[in-house]
Amino acid sequence: MAKSGHKSISRIDTPSKRTHGWYVRVYFNRTMHSKFFSDSRYGDADAALAEAIIYRDEIEEKVGKPRTDRHVVTASPRNQSGVIGVQRKTKRSRTRHGKMSECDVYEITWNPEPNVIRRTSVSVDRYGEEEAFRRACIIRRKKEQEMYGRELQISAGS
Repeated sequence: MAKSGHKSISRIDTPSKRTHGWYVRVYFNRTMHSKFFSDSRYGDADAALAEAIIYRDEIEEKVGKPRTDRHVVTASPRNQSGVIGVQRKTKRSRTRHGKMSECDVYEITWNPEPNVIRRTSVSVDRYGEEEAFRRACIIRRKKEQEMYGRELQISAGS
């Protein structure tokens, strides 16, 4: 969270350049929207902050970003599955007899609250490649619904 107490809004005070105001940056789906709200143009710091908040909320709604104070995970070029929060892994564990066991899975991760990571997995060995991926995507969509109140429409990384 920014020092302003408002996500995506930063205070800029540079006396040498006579720059005082609030800077809004909304980043979503690999696109940055930014605008500076000068104290002098809007009368004072509080009025400029109020306008900055209105602008941020409008831009987030326009681009489809959920209005939340939490971090929203977006597309990454390193994502191999094409679905945010779903990755294919080989799980390694020990059996009760101490031998190493390997199992191919699709792992689903999500953050139900700040600083908390949850994960579950769907076995490729049990369901097959396509069915395991389909089930993993369904689980991830359910978790997005719980976290953000809707599914995210995010373009996959390149």
